[in-house]
Amino acid sequence: MQNEPVLIKDLPFEERPREKLRLFGVGSLSNAELLAILIRTGNRSESAVQIATRILACGGGLKSLPNLSLEDLQENKGIGPDKAVTIKAALELGCRLATAPREVSGSITNPSQAADLFMEELRYKKKEYFKILLLNTKNQIISKEEISVGSLSASIVHPREIFNLPLRKSAASVILCHNHPSGDPSPSQEDLEVTRRLVDAGTILGINVRDHIIIGDGCFFSFRERGLI
Repeated sequence: MQNEPVLIKDLPFEERPREKLRLFGVGSLSNAELLAILIRTGNRSESAVQIATRILACGGGLKSLPNLSLEDLQENKGIGPDKAVTIKAALELGCRLATAPREVSGSITNPSQAADLFMEELRYKKKEYFKILLLNTKNQIISKEEISVGSLSASIVHPREIFNLPLRKSAASVILCHNHPSGDPSPSQEDLEVTRRLVDAGTILGINVRDHIIIGDGCFFSFRERGLI
């Protein structure tokens, strides 16, 4: 005889995801339990927690979850259009919160401050994104701009694209930033050559390239910190 599924309502009261959150706080829940709250109900063979566990396992874990399309989610038994939309909306809110502009008081005084502005936005990207931070004469942020989106291995950047906005917005200096989808922020030979070219171009234009930050998975590389600028 096939084993009966363990339904959430069959769990002890304090082990049900919603009740567990109310009693012990959101931090007490596992990733699968948080996802189960969005899924709400299971099916005849699996509870919402079991469905959530399967989605996380098949999708490559929590980091890969935002990359799943509505169609990808609906390939999982127990996830229909409405549940897929709910999950996708919740993930988008989380991504927007992580990448929302942060108020920066005072000046950008060290590489960590600059890296923090880009880390959550770029660390999980599957392509290379090249961005710049525009600063005034007091090293305060004027704006954060996206310059290009490259392939899986390289961004295509040109000095004209990099310095067009700083010139228009009267920036005194810039901090360059791009990510490595591999998660390893170590600079490639191309990164070194591009950086040297952009530093030289900035000198000619009177715009100081203060740093070039490479974002990895929870870590970063600073050209200035390593004495390369």
